Amino acid sequence: MTINEILASEFALKPVYVENIISLLDEGATIPFIARYRKEMHGSCDDQVLRAFADRLKYLRNLNEEKEKVQRTITEQGKWTPELEKALAEARTLTEVEDIYRPYKPKRKTRASVAIANGLEPLADLIQKQGKIDVKAEAGKFINENVPDEETALQGAKDIIAERISDDAELRKTLREILWDKAQISSVLLDGENKLTYEGYDGFKQEVKKLPSHRILALNRGEKEKCLKVSVEINPEFLLKEIRFAYKKDNPDTDEIMEQTIADSLDRLLFPALERELRSTLTDNACEQAIKMFEVNLKPLLMEAPLKNNIILGLDPAYRTGCKIAVIDKKGDVLATTVIYPTPPQSKTEESIEKLKALIEKYDVDIVSIGNGTASKEAEIFVAELIKHVSRPVSYAVVSEAGASVYSASKLGAEEFPDYDVSLRSAVSIARRLQDPLAELIKIDVKSIGVGQYQHDMPQNRLTEVLTGVVEDCVNSVGVDLNTASPSLLSYVSGLNMSIAKNITNYRAKIKGFKNREQLLSVPKLGPKAFEQCAGFLRITDGDNIYDNTGVHPESYAVADGLLKMFSLTVDDIKKGETNLESLVKLKGEEKVASQLNVGVPTLHDIISELSKPGRDIRESMPKPVLRSDVITMEDLKEGMIFTGTVRNVIDFGAFVDIGVHQDGLVHISQICDAYIKHPSEVLKVGQQVKVKVLSVDLNKKRISLTMKGIEKE
Repeated sequence: MTINEILASEFALKPVYVENIISLLDEGATIPFIARYRKEMHGSCDDQVLRAFADRLKYLRNLNEEKEKVQRTITEQGKWTPELEKALAEARTLTEVEDIYRPYKPKRKTRASVAIANGLEPLADLIQKQGKIDVKAEAGKFINENVPDEETALQGAKDIIAERISDDAELRKTLREILWDKAQISSVLLDGENKLTYEGYDGFKQEVKKLPSHRILALNRGEKEKCLKVSVEINPEFLLKEIRFAYKKDNPDTDEIMEQTIADSLDRLLFPALERELRSTLTDNACEQAIKMFEVNLKPLLMEAPLKNNIILGLDPAYRTGCKIAVIDKKGDVLATTVIYPTPPQSKTEESIEKLKALIEKYDVDIVSIGNGTASKEAEIFVAELIKHVSRPVSYAVVSEAGASVYSASKLGAEEFPDYDVSLRSAVSIARRLQDPLAELIKIDVKSIGVGQYQHDMPQNRLTEVLTGVVEDCVNSVGVDLNTASPSLLSYVSGLNMSIAKNITNYRAKIKGFKNREQLLSVPKLGPKAFEQCAGFLRITDGDNIYDNTGVHPESYAVADGLLKMFSLTVDDIKKGETNLESLVKLKGEEKVASQLNVGVPTLHDIISELSKPGRDIRESMPKPVLRSDVITMEDLKEGMIFTGTVRNVIDFGAFVDIGVHQDGLVHISQICDAYIKHPSEVLKVGQQVKVKVLSVDLNKKRISLTMKGIEKE
């Protein structure tokens, strides 16, 4: 099968769609652009499918390159055969290709290579044929200056046969499948520094095929920290049976020597290699699953509803150094900063209340945003008390401060706020995270946002690649205000990079704001191709053309004009939101309207949607952050209490839910719903608001167990 045929089969796509997607990718089109503005060319695949397609295309191309390299190398050795050609053509993975190449791969010095150099290969051939033979007598014929006796000769022959068995591609494939089906992973606790963390894995044993990804990663980390000894266990007879079937004949002259050789090949060569390979495959699969969870969790976090048009006071909690304060206006610009000391050891509560009360009333603060790090519970108690002393209505929310310190100490943080120290930058970031989560979180290294497990154990390049793709999809699905966006935000727009983003902001300052999208073509280094990729995702709120404040691409402006003209509508009707386009088009017939406008139905749908609500933010339909005015502690919790909480993190074995206590509670996968689910992400996502009931509270271990089951009946 060709690459195109494989992709068409795996993704259930028409061959023409496969050709189109490959062509667009090869031309340099971005995934967001292809997903949004080329729907007719690929059957309206979403961005996730297109990214998976691009990943698979890359793998298959690498596979073909590896096949060509292997064929070239074996041909140069003069050993290419029709059998090898068939085996290589049928290979579907890089591992299978590596197995085929193994016997022809230049090897470092091995016991077999030494034996071959000593002239023992003919003896190995003779024994491996397993005919009628006096083994010892034949071995005596190969004694030379490097082979002093029959035993040495026989051992060399056995080493050669053992390596041949180990290099057998078909056999390795069979043994690999047996290991996957029948092997177990076991672990024993060692006396490492963090051994208490891994007590639950002392004497642990589980079938490989049933091992969940989070457990694989935990075992790997325990092994890395020298707290666990991890091994693969299997009854060797399962494997020996297959090797005997492939290599041993019923012959009393050679039975003993072949049995010894087979056992040696398995113990010394095959099993250690297959064990390493199995562990590596398990780790790769677990990492992909963990990265997938980062991806699943990150998207709803970035897409949380912004609290626009609010004056927000950001509070970065601390003990000894005091709580850092920043007040931002409705655009996110800083109005004031200060430091207060309401927490121990200073505990200047009254002084801190007076200071913040003055700021709140001076700047008409609506919401206090509290970081959830060190001293956040004390800060939350303080803010709840503060609110009682303020004359205007004020509420507060606790936000994740994951990565805030990374941003504050970064080059970007220093460029944005050169006159602020690191902690004050954190306070600004905490305030902005509530006001516009997406615009603020994209400034942080995606790996530091803190939604997932074992992020530091992941292949960092792959993790960054996947999470950056999520950020790109989110930024482009929301759209970016061309006249207010920071270079960081602009750099994630389709077709742009940080260099062009900075050129845009510099040009924006020079012309005092963009009036239309066409002006982008005057930005240095932003040519027609980049314009095609980015223009539809950039918004101008009060520009010359109403279309510039929508997701309608400039290439479709004529279609939009034709659509309005068809139904005797005007730009003013769009501004007033009085077009009723969807109903009008359905009445006339979508196919007919699309045909008359010479456009595809999917693109027509998108244009209608955009013209119906110009300037809309799709995040406005998402749940708003939970705002509070009072505080509860773990000590207040009692079994059976019911809360509305916010999902903070979804992991393989459950989800952590914020119920307004400093410590998030865990809803185990078994407590999510009555129906069977394979993974919590089937039901829950980050940012979702859920009703939960307290199952138990462990004050010593600071653990809260929650359930979502049986609440509606109470």
